[in-house]
Amino acid sequence: MAWDPSRITGPDGQDWRVPVSEIESRQLRLSRRLSEIGIESALIDDPVELYWLTGGRQSSMLLIGSDDSVIENTNWVQRSKKRAIFESGGDDSPHITDDHPGMSNLGESLTKAGCTMKPALLAGKIPQDRWSFINSKIADIPGESQDCTRLLFSLREIKSDWEIDMIRESGEINRKMFEEIYNSGGLGKTEVEMAASADAVSRSAGFGGRIRMRKWPMDCDRVVITAGHSGAVPSYFDSAVSGLGTSPISSLGAGFAKVEEGQPVLVDIVHVHRGYVSDCTRIFCAGKISTDWSNNLDDMLEIRNALKTSLERGEECSTAWEKGHNMAMEMGHSEHIMGKPPDQARFLGHSVGLELDETPVIAQGFDRSLPLSGIMAIEPKLVFDDGAIGTEDTWVRTKEGLECLTAGQDFPMISEW
Repeated sequence: MAWDPSRITGPDGQDWRVPVSEIESRQLRLSRRLSEIGIESALIDDPVELYWLTGGRQSSMLLIGSDDSVIENTNWVQRSKKRAIFESGGDDSPHITDDHPGMSNLGESLTKAGCTMKPALLAGKIPQDRWSFINSKIADIPGESQDCTRLLFSLREIKSDWEIDMIRESGEINRKMFEEIYNSGGLGKTEVEMAASADAVSRSAGFGGRIRMRKWPMDCDRVVITAGHSGAVPSYFDSAVSGLGTSPISSLGAGFAKVEEGQPVLVDIVHVHRGYVSDCTRIFCAGKISTDWSNNLDDMLEIRNALKTSLERGEECSTAWEKGHNMAMEMGHSEHIMGKPPDQARFLGHSVGLELDETPVIAQGFDRSLPLSGIMAIEPKLVFDDGAIGTEDTWVRTKEGLECLTAGQDFPMISEW
């Protein structure tokens, strides 16, 4: 008996496909933008961009024509075509789904589809040998293949109402993971034990097992827990707090350190709901936390509020960075803000969406504002020899200001076991 696509559901039979209206709107935005910058077409084969544009991530190549071209948007699927059709909306899909041509026939297939110039490729995402291989197969088509990576990134910076709802739902599950940390953690518990309890909540809610990142070769553990001195241990990861990890190949996140009385336990949780990232940090302690630690957290909350105000005003992200960094200097935290020298991270917030490290970033060089409907995780943190402390929530910029999509005021900044 043939397999039934209707078996692909969320919990309790929910339809978790991307709405056809979303797919259609995204393809239209890309087509219009291609026209504006004078590119005839784009050929997309990156999993994240395929999901954003087709509603799935099958082994395929999506051809998108500019708004003023004769090219019909076509998803050439190697496997699984049947699943690709279902996940893009079936008969309502805004694009054609067809069998993937043999790579030796790729140039001919592009020409038949209406391409008169080489399509743009995601040079910033696909490996060089893949770029060279595709170009060798379309050598007979005129022109040079341009890079459309930043174009896709810029389009995805502005989230739709549906995408904002996805991250809001992600944030709700994220908060429940913190509740589980509070309920199952405490004195003598190892970091990995607590991470496992939070993982169970996330998995049962539909987490698919991956956190997507742009920066190569970054990968991410979504529950970083640092008990006391673990917070001072640096790693490859471009962040303020990395944690011990469980081995040299997994040198990020929770390790085997145990919670001790009076030590700050920093918990940084990423949850991914239907592809969409929420990012949040809270502090726990077995017993009473010291006044020094509490005062340091108050400093980070003050910086967080200043960053939030700056973004709400539409100031450039680089300006927000300067304000927040200068505040940290004035507070005496130059050797501790976002890590300890020489391992300090040079940002105070990062955008999120289908990937953890989207743009813009609260850092030098980002001389533009967070756009309306842009989503930013704001995370000022301090690292000392005996631990780390800080705050993080994920926010969306609206006309009224920044709205929190994660725990916010619904979960305390410090929880005592």
